[in-house]
Amino acid sequence: MTVTITDEETPLLPDDQRKRKPSPLPWAQFSILLVLQLAEPLTNQVIYPFAPQLIRDIGVTHGDETRVGYYVGLMQSLFFATQAMTVLHWSRLSDHIGRRPVVMVGLFGLSLSMYCFGLSKTFWGAVLSRSLNGALNGNIGVLKSMIAEITDSTNLAQAYAYLPIAWSTGGTLGPIIGGFLSRPAERFPQYFGKSAFMKEYPYFLACAVPATFSVCAWIVSWLFLKETVATPRSIHRILANWLSKENVTAQNVSAGQDNKVPSTVTILAVDETSLKNQPLPLRKLMVPPVLIAALNYACLALVDMCSRAIQPTFYSTPVELGGLGLPPHHIGKILSVYGILNGILQIFFFAKTQARFGAKNVYIAGIASSLLVFVSFPVINALARMGEESDWLVWLAVAFQVIASIFINFSYGCIFIYITASSPNRASLGSVNGLAQLSVSVMRAVGPAAANSLFSLSIDPSRHYLGGNLVYWVLSGLTMFALVAGSYLPKKAWSNREEEL
Repeated sequence: MTVTITDEETPLLPDDQRKRKPSPLPWAQFSILLVLQLAEPLTNQVIYPFAPQLIRDIGVTHGDETRVGYYVGLMQSLFFATQAMTVLHWSRLSDHIGRRPVVMVGLFGLSLSMYCFGLSKTFWGAVLSRSLNGALNGNIGVLKSMIAEITDSTNLAQAYAYLPIAWSTGGTLGPIIGGFLSRPAERFPQYFGKSAFMKEYPYFLACAVPATFSVCAWIVSWLFLKETVATPRSIHRILANWLSKENVTAQNVSAGQDNKVPSTVTILAVDETSLKNQPLPLRKLMVPPVLIAALNYACLALVDMCSRAIQPTFYSTPVELGGLGLPPHHIGKILSVYGILNGILQIFFFAKTQARFGAKNVYIAGIASSLLVFVSFPVINALARMGEESDWLVWLAVAFQVIASIFINFSYGCIFIYITASSPNRASLGSVNGLAQLSVSVMRAVGPAAANSLFSLSIDPSRHYLGGNLVYWVLSGLTMFALVAGSYLPKKAWSNREEEL
């Protein structure tokens, strides 16, 4: 008998299977999942171009320009703060009742909250809407689980190469919608100049577009999305089992006293077969592969979200205070170009790059590229202070920053591979993704608020720490910490340990 010894460095596939031809992607369902994935980045990114102006219009800063960043960061973080409170519960629930019902609830929550955000006229109204947006949306982890469940080890990397299409499209369309459809009565007076509603709610049209898209996505899910959990249970059955747990335990004990050997054998047989087919409890998911993957996902998200959060604030801040002084529609154009380039590079180069250099090397290189992004902020401002004769240098530096910002997205595809491979069994994939997403949501909740607050603190004329560049030094330090965390990832993804259970 041959004994096979596995450890954390064991390849995902045996040598004789490693080079087998990839299975074709199930495009019918995969395409639907990509469309559904678009709903979250679209609703999240749409507010970025007009968020600073919205804060100014609400009047919560009382005209203090240096405080805009505090409130913008808080509003951006609320979505992820409330998502962190609920995402694990949504993901674990999807392991039991199925992915499809959870996805539909999430889409409903996105739609409702975005309509409410567009109707908000106070800061606390916007806060409540963003909180509702995050709390009702648990789709981000669930959809990743569904993608892993409709693919196999031969085409998983290819699927994750296409996954950023949704985020890139959302990152492209969201800023365009937010930048061009905000304040329509002023921008398009020939169409909306006489609309009292658009004057009273200048950001409703921009919010209504992604909200309506979520409604359409809900309809698509209802009609065409197939369940990927093999044996989903109804909520009624789950509650009935929970309520009758004590009765079942008493019956098992009684049966064991009457006939000890058969009942014990039966219970062991049921436990042995159910381990592979049922979600594991949380304590059994707290294993090194899951924790390492979740830690790196959290570090990646923190660095990425800090960069994304301060970009629109930096672009809209006056030049004399340390920004670039651009209006919302120009900010929308820059972020849209970023989204387009990101999608193109991800589609055509991620899978090949990951296969050529390995998931760990690509992950590390992607995070390291953030150092170039943070360095470029003070450079852009310094060039802008030189006057109009340096405009071409300013836009060249902005183009460099946009391109450098793209490469961190390669790290997402890599960490998704590690997260999928870390799951102890297939039935727990939703819970593993939920745990990873929980850590990410916490970081995304902290990141935008902390980064924008630090940005405001840095440019405050009364302090002006490190020449207004304190925020960039701190974010560079966070990037170095993320690189250290990345060193704990194995060179190749962990083997699937389901057979060891």
